[in-house]
Amino acid sequence: MADKGAILRALIDKGEHFVAGDCYSAITGRICEHVGFPAVYIGGHACSAFHYAVPDNGVFSQVEMIDQASRIANVLNIPLIADADTLGETVADAYHFTRRYIQQGIAGFHVEDERNPKHSKHVNGLWSIADQQARIDAARRAQKDSGQDFVIIARCDELYPSEGGGGGTGNFDEAVKRGHAYLEAGADVVFYPPGPAAVPDLIKVFGSKVVTMGFSVPGTGFNMATGGWVTAAANHIKMMRELMNEGQVKSANYDFPEKYELIDHPLYDGLIEEWADKTGRQSRPNHAP
Repeated sequence: MADKGAILRALIDKGEHFVAGDCYSAITGRICEHVGFPAVYIGGHACSAFHYAVPDNGVFSQVEMIDQASRIANVLNIPLIADADTLGETVADAYHFTRRYIQQGIAGFHVEDERNPKHSKHVNGLWSIADQQARIDAARRAQKDSGQDFVIIARCDELYPSEGGGGGTGNFDEAVKRGHAYLEAGADVVFYPPGPAAVPDLIKVFGSKVVTMGFSVPGTGFNMATGGWVTAAANHIKMMRELMNEGQVKSANYDFPEKYELIDHPLYDGLIEEWADKTGRQSRPNHAP
């Protein structure tokens, strides 16, 4: 298996801003690769909602994310970045889950410092700096023990205040202090939700070691695009309402030029046709749509 972590690191080390395309399934990952993105990203909210119909507020587990992320990583030639939430509850969890991400061919993840249950009604706050450093250190240890490269992105929620649904207080100096500490513990880059307002000031401190999620800012390392699952779900609601109310789906698009290429249909058809020819069986010029 190609060392996807090394591919992602080389992409970062080039120093040219890039976008990791938004994916939440194997086919959407393939689409991102097909249109030319150099990497892809799967968010926790996208994965929990699209595959399990649950929120990303501590209900969704690392086992479930690794299951879906591995399905994406294993059909791509480009690296996948995953949302690893808090990497579990202990440093042992952090080591164990990091090793599993690497074993499944994921190139990197981001790990956050908000306490569980996160993004919920509970006012939880953030892990102490020492606790979060220990998690990052455990993840880096797992990477070194694996013999493969792996990119660790530290997510700091200090600028994501409680009134906005986060666990931070909005203190910029504390956010910078945490960012330095997380990089010292072994993180490669840092990012700070929820929005772009503070990013220019963060670039002055961290340069291109600042990355973003959902929006691009010049001077940052890269952007992890996300949110496409919402459009997909909204379109499906529209289509199913048309079918229920009108008996047909007027807005549907059941075919497009890349449909079969994205699922390797020509490859598998070719294998079947070759087998049929070699064994004296019949084959046909067409296939099931």
